[in-house]
Amino acid sequence: MDESLPEGTTAAPQKGTVTQRAIDQIKAMIGEGRLEPGARLPTERDLASQLGISRSSMREAIRALTVLGVLEARHGSGIYVTQLEAGDLLETFGVVADLSRGPGLVELLEVRRILESTATALAAARITADQLAEVEKHLTAMNATDDPEEILSHDLAFHRAIGVAAGNDTMAAILEGLSSRTFRARVWRGYQEEGAFERTRREHAAIHRALVARDPEAARAAAAAHVGEVEQWLRTQLRP
Repeated sequence: MDESLPEGTTAAPQKGTVTQRAIDQIKAMIGEGRLEPGARLPTERDLASQLGISRSSMREAIRALTVLGVLEARHGSGIYVTQLEAGDLLETFGVVADLSRGPGLVELLEVRRILESTATALAAARITADQLAEVEKHLTAMNATDDPEEILSHDLAFHRAIGVAAGNDTMAAILEGLSSRTFRARVWRGYQEEGAFERTRREHAAIHRALVARDPEAARAAAAAHVGEVEQWLRTQLRP
């Protein structure tokens, strides 16, 4: 344990360490089907003996995999493999978005533009009537207020509903991380200070029209243009 770390935290295992090898072995057991989602792990002692490592290294490996959403501790019951849902496994992805600054923010918006446009195109082909109504509800709410916090809240919900309608849980989870409220708020406030409310409303309306028309290519273009506007604005803010 690194004594310089705050109490209660654990240093990330270094590649090649006994702990990292334990992590890799547990992941292999899951990947090969020897441990199924929802399965209870052997006891710490038995698993350490089975893998030929110390109990302390096994304990660190279990902690690391718990943080990553691969394992979960149930009080009084033991350690279990999670259901391995994409949202759980990618939950820590949002930390990257929350902590990035400068050029890193631009890179994240670039990734979001690519994924958001693809997700919106998929949604145009797959969206149900109820999902379309959910998207429209948040568009109407955005248009009915000038309160930045309310607009931000409905903006997040608008794009989240489209991500769900795309029918790809992994993509939706990645977009959720890229679109965390903290990240969006940091970019949104500066962007909206330049009077971009009306432009944003027009861009959201264009996305909605493409979804209503069930036109994947129009939806792809509208979403790319929407995120691209913010991306380009941020690039100009970072120029010397």
